[in-house]
Amino acid sequence: MRGLIIASLAAAGLAAAFVNPGTSHQVSRRKTLGFGPMLPHAEYRTGPFDIAGSFLESKDDPYEVARRFVEHRMRDVSSKSTYSIRDDSYTDKATGVTHVYVRQSVYGVEVADANMNVNVKDGVIISYGDSFFRGAAPDVRSLLYDASSTDVHASHCEALSEEMDSRLDDYEESLAFESESSQVPLRKRNVLGHTSDLFEWNCAHVATPYKLAAIAGFASNDPNEVSGAAKAVLQFMAAATPDTSLSEDIQARPFAYLDAIQSMPESHFQGAGAGENYLAVHLENVPGAVAPVKTRMALVQVPQEDGEVSLELVWKFDVEMEDNWYEAAVTFASPHRIVSVVDWASDSPMPAPVEARAPVPKEPVHPAATYNVFPWGINDPESGNRSIQKENFDGLASPLGWHALPYANDPQSSSAVKQSGKVRNTTTTWGNNVFAHENWEGRNSWVHNYRPDAGPEMVFDFKYAPKETEREDALEEAKKYINATITQLFYTSNLVHDLYYRYGFDEVSGNFQQYNFGRGGKENDAVIANAQDGSGYNNANFMTPPDGQNGRCRMYLWNTATPYRDGDLEAGIVIHELSHGLSTRLTGGPANSGCLGWGEAGGMGEGWGDFLATTIRSTKEYSDFPMGAWAANRVNGIRNYPYSLNNTVNPSTYKTLDKPGYWGVHAIGEVWAQVLWVVSQRLIAKHGFVDSLFPPAPFENGTVPAGEFYRPQEFAADGAPKPLVPKHGNSLIVQLVLNGMKLQPCNPSFFDARDAIIAADEVLTGGENYCELWTGFAERGLGPDARVDGRTPWGGGIRTDDFSVPRVCKGANEPDVPDVPDTPDDGDDDDDDDDDGDNWPWN
Repeated sequence: MRGLIIASLAAAGLAAAFVNPGTSHQVSRRKTLGFGPMLPHAEYRTGPFDIAGSFLESKDDPYEVARRFVEHRMRDVSSKSTYSIRDDSYTDKATGVTHVYVRQSVYGVEVADANMNVNVKDGVIISYGDSFFRGAAPDVRSLLYDASSTDVHASHCEALSEEMDSRLDDYEESLAFESESSQVPLRKRNVLGHTSDLFEWNCAHVATPYKLAAIAGFASNDPNEVSGAAKAVLQFMAAATPDTSLSEDIQARPFAYLDAIQSMPESHFQGAGAGENYLAVHLENVPGAVAPVKTRMALVQVPQEDGEVSLELVWKFDVEMEDNWYEAAVTFASPHRIVSVVDWASDSPMPAPVEARAPVPKEPVHPAATYNVFPWGINDPESGNRSIQKENFDGLASPLGWHALPYANDPQSSSAVKQSGKVRNTTTTWGNNVFAHENWEGRNSWVHNYRPDAGPEMVFDFKYAPKETEREDALEEAKKYINATITQLFYTSNLVHDLYYRYGFDEVSGNFQQYNFGRGGKENDAVIANAQDGSGYNNANFMTPPDGQNGRCRMYLWNTATPYRDGDLEAGIVIHELSHGLSTRLTGGPANSGCLGWGEAGGMGEGWGDFLATTIRSTKEYSDFPMGAWAANRVNGIRNYPYSLNNTVNPSTYKTLDKPGYWGVHAIGEVWAQVLWVVSQRLIAKHGFVDSLFPPAPFENGTVPAGEFYRPQEFAADGAPKPLVPKHGNSLIVQLVLNGMKLQPCNPSFFDARDAIIAADEVLTGGENYCELWTGFAERGLGPDARVDGRTPWGGGIRTDDFSVPRVCKGANEPDVPDVPDTPDDGDDDDDDDDDGDNWPWN
């Protein structure tokens, strides 16, 4: 293995020259780690399933239905295993679906990657995802003292190394048959694609745990020694930091850093389930971290070579850094090896029902603000002009407007004022949903950063007229218009908040607000939005911690032209970034931010952002759209192809993911976005197009009129109102996509997300768009018999497109095909919902 890895390190250096053409606008990628076990027994099934009916007299309580279902699923697991319902479970007030998230524990310790989500409506289980551990519980002593014989990190890198060697061999072979034509350099750049970055970032420190463990006095497996957590986090930081000198110094002088780390252990008993407990520690002064590292003991599942799955005791870390926010699992036993890691930060680099209002504090409200901005629907400065727009907040989504929040939830207010129970009205870009400001220094401090003040009249009217300058003066020229930039970012971000709220991203489902108006969920997590962030160029990113912690959006300048182009002014980029918060909080539940880390799941996290941004800017007159074209100063934008119905303009199908250049999450994501774009056009062809995606404003009592936006309200037999159904294709697809996110499992595949959208339509419309949805998916290869064999952690594998549709959707003149199961196929022929073929244990 070592020989392969060393060889690939050399290859990675060679690949770097291939993939970095050295243009003046190229920016180095942000280092990010992402890998972990891929569980062969994980599954997602769509129903309906009425299994609960056989042993429940009443189905009125969806949580009881879910509990009985979980107990049925756990009937063969170890007696040492227990479960509890997570407190971020909720009932969607729009659809009536209860989303129940279940935690598994063994010996009272959480199994961090054992996720079960059960979706219940009217006493029936619509769908479920399940990755619970079903093996024999190991004895406690082996968990504490014996590390697994399987090194997840090393196995991941060995497989990646072999893939890179194979690609390079194929390339060298091809050179023997080709002359040195003008196309050869292009092939060099594409031969490894993003894989060389993946290898460099993730695999440079495979051996580091063993090096540190060999240092006298460093290795210790004493379960009573809390310093083990400090040793484990130190090993992780050596691998995670982008600062090579810091990494080397940690390895050279580990005890100097260990002595500086301070821990505050605290023994917890989880209220969610009897008998659950874990050791929680906050580690301070961790090198490379910008905040104390939240630490707890947990178990994770590790697939073995014989096909069995074992449990490994780990330290789970939440590590906030300047450019990353990691959720990592590192082995409890020495040597402290990384088992899994998810980066909550996501990039957009240049490439390569009827309800009354919740109670609102009775306070005077400021005058409605006005903003001189590019209006909603104008994607960028080349698409239209700025104009004066009113503070068009939604009364359901933002009852206090965009510039007010209770003192109790205000980070700038003193503790004395926080007790007043009053509401603070601001005249800056500071409110309940968004805190927008400059961040020229690129640091994590933000509370007292500069924000424009509109004065008592609330007029945000600032000049934007950048001039062409010499390149060395371009940055200062861009900074002159920071007031306009921050105003635009604040305006766009609030509209995204309000729009997504009306489609179901509300308090209980984990949205971003300082104050939740007594409507559930965890609060004090408004979006921190940095304009002209000084930590980089030609990019944007969003960090999504679990519900109750602030999301962080960082927008950058793009030095692709003079004057510099400001990403804050391209709505598509802002919408894309904010959509990371949406998809991360909705997938797997608001308290779990680790469900879209890598592979197809991570790619779809990017794809949903592109799709929603493109859908929001689209009009009744159909057009193809690129992503990031204005900021990048590239006609076709920052993706491989514009989003288009034309197969010549965008030929992407599911099998496109097999190409080497599609192993990164952004490339995977653009294929998913293209699939959704085609599906959306099928619904638009059937239902038409609505000019504004915003639902009608609510009445004074908080009820929502149907009007021309929704179909007429329908009622169930018992008189209860059914969910409101958007009348038009473009609004309907947005609703189905968001509802599908709530139904799908943690770490979904393309097949899981497809099936969840189809299930969402069954819930919302009774399945009336079943064939339109299947036809759209099939047009880009995601028909019922699509499959992937030998899927790899970085998105590789051999995929088979399927352009057919279920038999019920075929016309009379089309050839017959074998019956499709009532439950949409997941691409497997077996019983486990993982992809058939030579399953990789690492994802």
